[in-house]
Amino acid sequence: MRTLNVDLGERSYPIYIGGGLLDKAGEYFEQHGLTKKSPVLIVTDTNVAPLYLIKVEGALSDSGYTVVSKIVKSGEKSKSLQVFEEVMTTAIEGGLDRRSVVVALGGGVVGDLAGYVAAAYMRGVTFVQMPTTILAHDSSVGGKVAVNHPLAKNMIGAFHQPEMVLYDVDTLQSLPDREVRAGLSEMIKHGLIWDAAFAKWCGEHTQDLLNLDPEALGYGLTMGCSVKAKVVSTDETEQGLRAILNLGHTIGHALEAIGGYGEFLHGEAISIGMAAAALIAVNRGRDRELYNETVKLLQGFGLPTVMPNHLDENKIISAMMHDKKFKENQIVFILPVSIGKVEIVSDVKLEEVVSVIRELKKEGQHV
Repeated sequence: MRTLNVDLGERSYPIYIGGGLLDKAGEYFEQHGLTKKSPVLIVTDTNVAPLYLIKVEGALSDSGYTVVSKIVKSGEKSKSLQVFEEVMTTAIEGGLDRRSVVVALGGGVVGDLAGYVAAAYMRGVTFVQMPTTILAHDSSVGGKVAVNHPLAKNMIGAFHQPEMVLYDVDTLQSLPDREVRAGLSEMIKHGLIWDAAFAKWCGEHTQDLLNLDPEALGYGLTMGCSVKAKVVSTDETEQGLRAILNLGHTIGHALEAIGGYGEFLHGEAISIGMAAAALIAVNRGRDRELYNETVKLLQGFGLPTVMPNHLDENKIISAMMHDKKFKENQIVFILPVSIGKVEIVSDVKLEEVVSVIRELKKEGQHV
């Protein structure tokens, strides 16, 4: 097992990465001093519940915890105020109090939703992340929790750090192929923003990662979580450096929104966004090879890098204008300087984005 630490002073917490950790959930709860006198709420979804809910409920119950569970429909559409209210109702009816724990058992959607419930319930209760997807190696670390508004992703949320992240890599073996590829998009992102050697390693171990080779996966997830932990430890509430974690997300979030949170998986949208960011950087004077290398790496994992022709560019721009980073007809973008290094650019004009959307649509016609 590997252990990382997110260093945030009094709010510091460990990330445990290894096999068989769900079976030991009760032991970890005891180790962290979580009370058995207050009910625990597990939030999970319709995909994960049949696979792991009974295991986690049993592990906690065997250690003397009272468990209440809420199963939401899988998919991004569950990150809504309506489902948030449903989970809150379960928490109230289940008798949760200020010392209760909310557990997120699932992927990024469940983590964001359950985390926001934990942040808001009685103005904040303890929160434990139990990610079951590759994508969640990113979202489960850092304390950003939120639900979506129909007009914009993650517009309603908070910063609420977990007590711990219990990452049982055995759960990843049950992921569908498309989810695996989409999850690896965020792993690649961590290399692109921070560590050129890790980005190169991802390219050299593409097949091992796609095949869920335990050794490669364990190393890749640890490296990805490590980058996220370093950035979050430096800038918890995104006043500066933490923004680099948004590489690909400005356009990516817009694509998710106009796709009705169903057409694209998060990692797929982010992949297109990272290709777009590289192209904006090239149009601003960076070497064309930067774009070529980025696209080659992403395409090696079977990830999309072109803009589907049926998407309305005006709708994409409109969705971006609802982004928290949009101001005075300009938008903050994270742009690559080289593989492994990015910069925060605050003066990207909408015309530049429109130009890149059109370029990527043309690229799509040649595929």
